[in-house]
Amino acid sequence: MTTQAKATPQTNTASTTEAAAPILPGATVGVLGSGQLGRMFAIAARKMGYRVHTYSPEGDTPTGQVADSEVCAAYDDLDAVRGFAHGVRVVTFEFENVPFATAEAAGQCVPVRPAGSVLHVTQHRLREKTFLRDAGFPVTPFTAVRSLEELQRAIAKQGLPGVLKTAGFGYDGKGQVKITAPERVEPAWKQLGTSEAVLEAFVNFRCEVSVVAARGVDGSFAHFGVIENRHANHILDVSVSPARVSDKVREKAIELTRGILEKLGVVGVLCVEFFVTPDDGLLVNELAPRPHNSGHLTFDACVTSQFEQQLRSICGLPLGDTRQHRPAAMANLLGDLWERGEPNWAAALAMPGVKLHLYGKAAARAGRKMGHLTAMADTVDEAERIVIAAREALRPR
Repeated sequence: MTTQAKATPQTNTASTTEAAAPILPGATVGVLGSGQLGRMFAIAARKMGYRVHTYSPEGDTPTGQVADSEVCAAYDDLDAVRGFAHGVRVVTFEFENVPFATAEAAGQCVPVRPAGSVLHVTQHRLREKTFLRDAGFPVTPFTAVRSLEELQRAIAKQGLPGVLKTAGFGYDGKGQVKITAPERVEPAWKQLGTSEAVLEAFVNFRCEVSVVAARGVDGSFAHFGVIENRHANHILDVSVSPARVSDKVREKAIELTRGILEKLGVVGVLCVEFFVTPDDGLLVNELAPRPHNSGHLTFDACVTSQFEQQLRSICGLPLGDTRQHRPAAMANLLGDLWERGEPNWAAALAMPGVKLHLYGKAAARAGRKMGHLTAMADTVDEAERIVIAAREALRPR
């Protein structure tokens, strides 16, 4: 284990009574994980006077570059995890692939928000979809699959096309394959290389939307409206807010999101991703118990960003005002942009209303999220046009 510290870690001596009280500015918060979500959380926390410690197996990380202390240790080093937790007042996580045992070890020392039980459900597709179905939330038809024979039986029952996904630890399209014909069944199972999977029915959807929301210690609820998302190669490409959907879809998506947060007992931020069907129906696709890529535009476009909201909720403070200043759009910047050299930052930043966020990652590679652009305008369509034009202007010529 190595530690890169910029401040002396605080010892957690809070009693049970103190832990139930709000955790005020000046305290230290801990983050499991050290990517760009943790970086933006740390920026929001530092602005409000909190200290931030981050824990992950890597050093010089996006979060570590702005945190007060960067602890580098394996997630399965539970003694190191408990030592880390003793130096903070509350622990959160910035991606859901942190092992459940890690969250449980931290929870023996300080509150973990959202709780390890939320992480346990949402980091495993089969547990997540089973929870949603059993709780009465609308989900895509699915079947648990643990062998080629079970997959063949599931396809006989559900039909094709279908999407075969690993049960755990998948994101950005990783760990999934579309099956369109019977002869593709066995190759798909071999390609996935897992002992536990989920077969989902292929959904004919009109668009994809998400709702980023927060629930406080006191059960209070706040949301950032409905955000419309477009993907490329299974990675989020562009998000716009507010989404171009009907009032019926907007109201139902928010209602379902609130129900999911309450049913899970979330304290913190959670994003619900939905498919919108041609008849304005909604199907829950995935849950992310943390700030979400589609909510990055809130950093510039809203009174309170999703990252400040995460901080407020886990610290027991009142949830912030989520009003949006103007229509906004966000475009991801992937490592592909660096293939012909350094992007032309000046060209993009010359466009009115454009904001640049880079994540401090040293090596650019195809498909890697290196940063994002946001743009605000008088209409959603105009914001989307500007942010796409700004990204195109980045390409070296």
